[in-house]
Amino acid sequence: MRRHWVKIVLAAVALAVLVLVALPFFINADTFRPMLEEQLSNALGRRVTLSHLSFSLISGSLVANNIAIADDPAFSTSPFLQARSFQIGVEVMPLIFHRQVHVTDLKVDSPAIRLIQAQNGKWNFSSIGGAAAGPASSQPGAIPNFTVGALAINDGSVTVSSLPATGKPFVYSKVNLEVHQFSLAKSFPFQLSASLPGQGTLQLSGAAGPLAKEDASNTPFHASLEVKHLDPVAAGLVDPSKGISMVADINANVQSNGSTTVSTGKIVAAHLQLARTGSPAPQPVHIDYSISNNLDARTGQISDLAIHTGAVTVHVTGGYRLTPQAVVLDLRLAAPSLPVDQLEALLPAFGVQLPSGSSLHGGTLTADLAISGPATAATITGPVELDNTQLAGFNLGSSIQGLNPLGGTSGGTAIQTLRANVNSSPQISRFSNILASVPAIGTATGSGSVSPSGALNFNLTAKLNTSSGIGALANQAANSVGGFFGQFLHRTVNNGVPLTVTGTAAHPRIHANLGAMLR
Repeated sequence: MRRHWVKIVLAAVALAVLVLVALPFFINADTFRPMLEEQLSNALGRRVTLSHLSFSLISGSLVANNIAIADDPAFSTSPFLQARSFQIGVEVMPLIFHRQVHVTDLKVDSPAIRLIQAQNGKWNFSSIGGAAAGPASSQPGAIPNFTVGALAINDGSVTVSSLPATGKPFVYSKVNLEVHQFSLAKSFPFQLSASLPGQGTLQLSGAAGPLAKEDASNTPFHASLEVKHLDPVAAGLVDPSKGISMVADINANVQSNGSTTVSTGKIVAAHLQLARTGSPAPQPVHIDYSISNNLDARTGQISDLAIHTGAVTVHVTGGYRLTPQAVVLDLRLAAPSLPVDQLEALLPAFGVQLPSGSSLHGGTLTADLAISGPATAATITGPVELDNTQLAGFNLGSSIQGLNPLGGTSGGTAIQTLRANVNSSPQISRFSNILASVPAIGTATGSGSVSPSGALNFNLTAKLNTSSGIGALANQAANSVGGFFGQFLHRTVNNGVPLTVTGTAAHPRIHANLGAMLR
């Protein structure tokens, strides 16, 4: 009797397995394809096409070997999204017994997604959802109440470009997205990860929705952002010829109400360089920022951007505009009486070079600069002043050709004041209203420029200090020599010596134009 029941149970199990194995062959899943294409097309407001459908009882899903979502025809005739594998999770019993499709989840494997932004700021995905109208909508023009328990994208790629093209497209790879309780009409949580060019990574998690009817890019959301090893040059965001480079880590919070996006966060920028003639900063630079962006006007406001190096902080405030060609800046940099010792390591990043083998010790730097124009080719204008510092390792007195036999500055140069008005652009950096006060030598005034290659071209007039250094020696020589040469030396001391400065900042050539004085 026991053997009899065992045989019955085994037979029932075998029959059940046979039914499970054979059932997919008796269900023509492809008959559901037009229904699913219509539901997805109505929900997205875009034509969705699926390839031949098969049914997997084990996973409880309909599987298409290909899916394509059409792009906005104003942007492209190529698909907005295309993937070779698309799984549609369904409730099995209604599908088998009632031939009804109740979608539970969606999974897209290895899709290629194309994001395109037009000159007016609109994206090719802006019309998704909002353009939908039909049976899926409860009211004309309303967002369809399309809801699934889960939405996943695995190992995708996203290409971001502009129309017309203004630069190299930005490519995200290994894109993974997880959404729970996905809905076009409600808020839903999400987690997004991606790889960036140049070995960078991105993590974004938060909540978004409901979908904005007029423009999907204005959908409200809040999220935390973590970016590691962002290299703007390797990513193609910045042309290498601009001289701007870094490797940045970013931690930020981002929130949008659909019309304004606010972001606050911290950036750690290693190897920071901000000028073609500059060199990477030896230590990482820490940046705290608070920025708001008006999505409709495509303008932004920087409440504060604090650049930290050592115990010193430089503050940047102002606004910017987003244009198809570039981000246009209108900023103000404030650096009031900052300790030079703390700033010196940051100077090379801005292209500020000192004579080879020299360094600044002590004193303060003050700057009040306006930064305007395209972000990668900005113009910087305003006054800069250096006070009470020592240029160690550079003997200015003995470096002035034509005057150096009269004395030097004892292996270093004490600078009481050095100030100028700066007008620096990618084409040339000009310095006007220069005033330099070096007690061991005297004062110098004039103007000059630095070319993009770093070549110096300055014309100055130096009035020698008659109480010390070179000026005192020249005055003594004038009194002792007398005659024409004595009068010439007196005039040199009293009226000033024309100086030209050429060469480069690392290797300057300073020449006293005594021929002009004689003429």
